[in-house]
Amino acid sequence: MSENLHLVSDLALIFISAGIITLIFKALKQPLILGYIVAGFLIGPNFVLFPNITEPESVEQWSEIGIIFLLFALGLEFSFKKLIKVGSSALITAGTIFAGMFVTGFALGSLMGWSNIECIFLGGMLSMSSTTIIIKAFDDLGLKGKPFTGVVFGTLVVEDLLAVVLMVLLSTMAVSRSFAGGEMLMALAKLLFFLILWFVVGMFLIPTLLKKGRQIMNREMTVILSTGLCFGMVILANLAGFSSALGAFVMGSLLAETLDGERILDNIQSIKDLFGAVFFVSVGMMVDPAIIVQYWKPVLALILAVVICIPFFASLGILFAGKGLHCALRGGLSMAQIGEFAFIIAGLGRSLGVMADHVYPMVVAVSVITTFTTPYFIKLAEPLYGFISRRIPPKFAKLLAPAPAAIPSDSRKSEWRQMLLSYWIRIIVYTVLLVAIVTTSNIYLQPFVSGHVDNATWCSIICAACTLCAMSPFLYGIVTSSKSHRERYHKIWLDSSTGGRWPMVALTVLRLFIAVTFVMAVIFHYFKLSLVLLILIAVIMLLVMVGVRRHGKYGNFLESRFMENLNQKEEHERNVSPISTSIAGKLSGQDIGTTNVTVSPNSKFAGKQLLYLPFRRDFGINVIKIIRGSKIINIPSAYEFIYPADTLVAVGTKSQIAEFQKAMEEDSRTPIPAGETVEVDLESFEITPNSMLCGKSLSMVDMRNSGCMMIGLTRGSESYMNPSPDMVVEEGDIVWIVGDKASREMFK
Repeated sequence: MSENLHLVSDLALIFISAGIITLIFKALKQPLILGYIVAGFLIGPNFVLFPNITEPESVEQWSEIGIIFLLFALGLEFSFKKLIKVGSSALITAGTIFAGMFVTGFALGSLMGWSNIECIFLGGMLSMSSTTIIIKAFDDLGLKGKPFTGVVFGTLVVEDLLAVVLMVLLSTMAVSRSFAGGEMLMALAKLLFFLILWFVVGMFLIPTLLKKGRQIMNREMTVILSTGLCFGMVILANLAGFSSALGAFVMGSLLAETLDGERILDNIQSIKDLFGAVFFVSVGMMVDPAIIVQYWKPVLALILAVVICIPFFASLGILFAGKGLHCALRGGLSMAQIGEFAFIIAGLGRSLGVMADHVYPMVVAVSVITTFTTPYFIKLAEPLYGFISRRIPPKFAKLLAPAPAAIPSDSRKSEWRQMLLSYWIRIIVYTVLLVAIVTTSNIYLQPFVSGHVDNATWCSIICAACTLCAMSPFLYGIVTSSKSHRERYHKIWLDSSTGGRWPMVALTVLRLFIAVTFVMAVIFHYFKLSLVLLILIAVIMLLVMVGVRRHGKYGNFLESRFMENLNQKEEHERNVSPISTSIAGKLSGQDIGTTNVTVSPNSKFAGKQLLYLPFRRDFGINVIKIIRGSKIINIPSAYEFIYPADTLVAVGTKSQIAEFQKAMEEDSRTPIPAGETVEVDLESFEITPNSMLCGKSLSMVDMRNSGCMMIGLTRGSESYMNPSPDMVVEEGDIVWIVGDKASREMFK
């Protein structure tokens, strides 16, 4: 075979084997990821009964692309705002799991005689549950709407972000081959710097680009542009010293904040599935049964650590969050597995040369076995809760009960905290932008100007002037406040009970100090201080202040455009569903919420008025809105009809909503009653004197009510298609009639 066709033959083998094996796994109701891994094992170098891959290096490159698309899709489902919305419960639970499993993994690795760096990587691998497997298990078991799943999904969101950060830190640690606190802090600071920079710049540019091209972009253009942006961010991440996975994740998170995020995710889903299959097949190729048999004791120890320790720490975290024992057990036992991030972290350690070759197949074996056990652990939660609740003392049971809803804090102190937080965010964001401008000037602008201007003084003047001009709108932003901030500042200043006057003064001084420091840093970098230059500094400072004032409007434009892009998705959601959004915000923490259900074309409720529907009587819910295409009916009256494809927004308790959703899902699956099958056919015949039609017009006969229709009439050499109702049928005419046989016989 030609060398150029080796990759084609490998891909053919990958996709054919993956397709066949996943069909079998689908029939057995097992996760498709396991099918991919098994397919990879069968065509890998450790199984000889089937054809094997000829160019593993090429497949490895394709699997890297698979990781990029997996992380890109994960970012599209993630979004930075989602992290803020998941609440403290998810943060506490994820933090508890991470801390507990990291220590557990490190301890297990040490007991097995692994090196410190291998123990650290093992701790990272064991601390990440599988988002894909848990979502699939919840779908299969019909648990997605249960209260505890919200905590689990929020925890998975935080774990995904922790995994991305952990990959960056582990890469830094692997390069240094030791745990250096200073290097780790620098790596973390560098990561935060670039995340803020990419988020701010990306959120300003990308939604604007998509908005300009939204009217002319079709599916093909959307796929090409989004994929290009993904790989562009991958390149930027690599240039900054980060992994490709981080760049893909960041770009996905940026696009998730736009109005086009869901459409992009839908469009690239097939590409993600394609390359993701290659990645998971490549994981299966690494499985070596001989190594697993050789290291069966460490594999068993890791399996026990996952299925015992993860549920324990997850349940403990949910209890710490005040969700109660029932929620803690159901949430904790659903997370008893490791998944795709364990593969990625193990692959990272293997590629960096800090992990032994036998670790990868061990991790894959642990993941496969714990994936199989996940549904059984989820089903175990209810009987385990019943067993524990019947045996614990009443006093202890009160401690494990759900915490009461939090009492709202003093609005004045809350406003002061929000003001303080907004000021710090403003300072951090503008400081990052100013550092980026200064760094860009030093790395790119100064060499460029030096290559075109021979005079060193003029070169310094040009560089300093350009840098300060670029910085001026952001200097303006850091020393001033928006109108809403100024109003809040004035209100807090007049209210002495908040104790916020002196902190506000300190923040104002700090902002001025940061602005002056940046200006002086630029001047000191490009000029040597002397008596003459002191005058020049004063002049430049004056010019900068003038420039700052003149660029104030431009700075306000940049800030307003950024905030508009940042909030456009939420604004769109508020416009589409203003009532449900406001209720969700007001009733957070209460046992009440909203749900959206779509009326099926087969629904027995369709075509009826709300007055005669049993929604409130049988389920206790109220329909507060009907969405009908682009029309929104808020607080519909009792006489409002509902129609197929209507979206009903209902409000009720969590249990009422669950029952209502279940009833509507069952109603949507109700088949249309099968009536008697009547065959309709076309027949032509000649009109006789005894025919019912002879001498009568079509309007007099009214054939439609009899279940027939005349579509043609031939009279001599003339033909009339779809004759008019006034045409009189005569003897000898040839008529063409559509209808069932019994109805046609009536008119012969």
